[in-house]
Amino acid sequence: MRETPEELAELQRLLDVSLSGSTAHLKSIVAERTITAEQLARVLTGMCTLALSTVTAKGEPRISAVDGHFLHGVWIFGTAPAAAKARHLAARPAASVAYLRGEELGVFTHGTVATLDMTAEPELLAYLKGFYGDDAFDWANEVVYYRLRPHWMTVYAPDLDKLLPGPAGAGPGA
Repeated sequence: MRETPEELAELQRLLDVSLSGSTAHLKSIVAERTITAEQLARVLTGMCTLALSTVTAKGEPRISAVDGHFLHGVWIFGTAPAAAKARHLAARPAASVAYLRGEELGVFTHGTVATLDMTAEPELLAYLKGFYGDDAFDWANEVVYYRLRPHWMTVYAPDLDKLLPGPAGAGPGA
């Protein structure tokens, strides 16, 4: 977990506001089956395969998968600069992502992406190189990274014990 207390407070505010403004249908599914910002940050570690939704110039939806990393209360993900999703995001930075882990976890986020200048993000670059390997990419030319700034996020997690190892929030063998 890399989130500061301030980032966790902001994430909790976002989760609360998002759920309170949701439809009655969504509330009936999620309200009693959600987790706190701190619990979410503990659950979302390492790489999470995200379903990323973008929109074409004709307004047609497109979905694809990206490696996502939940860091400092927001999603970070990358793709090749020549990918269609990179063109979509450059022209229309609104995006949605979903992270699903069977029926145990669903994290749904809508927001706006910003392209990251990795030379201005040494901590993030060090994290990604540590995860993928220093020489996994030509970091300046083969990959572009984005930060998704959420304006809406909700979490479906009916049983925290299945998501976290250890006695405080369990999992098998706790």
